[in-house]
Formats: sequence, C-alpha cells, structure tokens
Amino acid sequence: MAATQTAPAQQATPAPTAATSPGTAGSTTVGSGATGAAEPAATRGRTSIADVVVVKISGMAAREIPGVYDMGGGLSRTLGAVRDRVPGGRPNVGRGVKVEVGERQTAIDLDLVVEYGVPISDVARDVRENVIAAVERITGLEVVEVNVTVNDVHLPDDEDESAGGADTRVE
Repeated sequence: MAATQTAPAQQATPAPTAATSPGTAGSTTVGSGATGAAEPAATRGRTSIADVVVVKISGMAAREIPGVYDMGGGLSRTLGAVRDRVPGGRPNVGRGVKVEVGERQTAIDLDLVVEYGVPISDVARDVRENVIAAVERITGLEVVEVNVTVNDVHLPDDEDESAGGADTRVE
C-alpha cells in the first residue's frame, strides 16, 4: 500500500504592520516581513519609510493644487528664495511641511501661501484630500489628520512691483 501524502498546511502570512525601527531615527517600518526560503518572495525582508519621505510626498501633493502659491512661513520662504537662486541649489519640496509618524499612522501640518481671490476653504479641502490620497497610496500609512495653516495671501501686485522696480532704475 502506498502512503498518502498531504500537502503541508499553508501558513497565513501576518498582515504588514508599521513599527518604528529601533536605531533608525525618523524612520518607520512598514511590514516586518518574514525570513527564510520557504516564504514568498514578496514577504521576505522589511520595508522602512523615513519621515522625510512623508514630508516630500506631502509637499508635492499640496503644491499640485491650483491656488497654492507657495509653502512655508515668511522666514523659510525667504531662505528658500535665496537657496533657489544659488547655482546648483534645488528647491526644497518639504518647506512648510511637518509630519509626525507613528507605527501605522501619520499626522501632517502644512503652512501655505494661497493666491489672492481663491476660496481658502476650498483650497484647504483640496490640499487635504490630495495629501491624504498621495501619502496613503504611496506609503500605506493611515493619515489621521492634515492641519492646514494659511500664513499669507499672494497678491498679483507683489510680483509686478519687484520686477518693475528693477526696470525703472536702469534704462
């Protein structure tokens, strides 16, 4: 009589969870994968997401919304303008963004400058929706809140005066 062989019971892979990585300040581990050759390739190892990643994703998503002129407070915008003019300097997409990242969730604070004439509540709602969608889609973290602070309104005359003043001095 031949012995019957049964297939080994498949083990349920634990659902990915996020945890702060010990020894990696400012980084969150999303999915503590299993190890070993018997595990599926997609679950071998661990994925860590640095806080700066959430900052950059949030900054890019906020800037995509029409009506957002700039981000950050007055001093950070001034320093950013100087930095942007330096040859080889890159724009700081994280300016005006602060994040707090937990084990599975994140909270985001944004400082905005909006264009004059746009409804601020509509811009804030659109920014909030876009940031939440982008961060949750890209990182897998749950966004518990996005706090929007409007620090300034960009007036159309602001650029005309600064550009026009230089032209009137020299002919």
